[in-house]
Amino acid sequence: MDRFDAMKLFVRIVELGNFSKAADDLKIPAATATYAIRQLEARLGVQLLHRTTRKVTASTDGQAYYQRCLRILADVEETEAGFGHRGVLPKGKLRVDLPTTARFFVLPRLHEFMARFPDIEVEIGMGDRHVDLIGEGVDCVLRIGELRDSSMVGRRVATLAQVTCASADYLDRHGMPQSIEALLRHQAVNWYAASSGRLLPFEFLVDGVLRTVQVPGRVSVSGGEAYVACCVGGLGLAQLPRYRVQRRLAEGTLREVLPDFPPPALPATVLYPRQRQLSPRVRVFADWLAEVMAVAA
Repeated sequence: MDRFDAMKLFVRIVELGNFSKAADDLKIPAATATYAIRQLEARLGVQLLHRTTRKVTASTDGQAYYQRCLRILADVEETEAGFGHRGVLPKGKLRVDLPTTARFFVLPRLHEFMARFPDIEVEIGMGDRHVDLIGEGVDCVLRIGELRDSSMVGRRVATLAQVTCASADYLDRHGMPQSIEALLRHQAVNWYAASSGRLLPFEFLVDGVLRTVQVPGRVSVSGGEAYVACCVGGLGLAQLPRYRVQRRLAEGTLREVLPDFPPPALPATVLYPRQRQLSPRVRVFADWLAEVMAVAA
């Protein structure tokens, strides 16, 4: 194993805290990984890793070497991407995690990205759960909404308009609210934060000032598909990204409520680990997402 591959192996061992997991991640035998790290430590003349039966952690020297390896590996990838005949396009595996709503605006156009960058292999996870980017070996995630995780570096790729809406059936039964205060006499499909269980209030921009109101409701959800389905099913009002319900609004299945007081727009952000430089693969993927989501916005 050459020095470059040994660096990549060392980085994954530190990140995963386990020789076997790192070996599986890089598709090499565990014995090869163990031998390569022994050779690396012998060449450097320092102990890089502390090994126990449960966990592998970096020594003080190992932490310093890990940070150097991250910079070197990113610099090599960046350099290779910028040279060669007509410029060498980024290559290798790109592991991304997307929200479930990405099936509406990202996946239908993914073939465009694959055609533009034929040497990138994309591995996609989908869901709205918290992702451990380092531990799971994920290069970046796309998240919709305000961010609360300061351990990640974010690049905003779009701002998505939202709409307050309800089904035509619900409004026929309960009437169209004419003011924010009137919402207190209606029912909502409420969204609760899975991490805390807290119900999130409805938000409105009134002359540029944010107003919030907790609309009563008998149904609350924490998943995007359930949120839309309950709204369409006539269970109450909801606040949703406009792209998500544009077709239903055009058909009249859903109707917009209080259009003069729109909810604030949702940011769409690509996140990647703070301790890693932005790789060429992640950079071109973020650039492409910005193109795609400009249409959704």
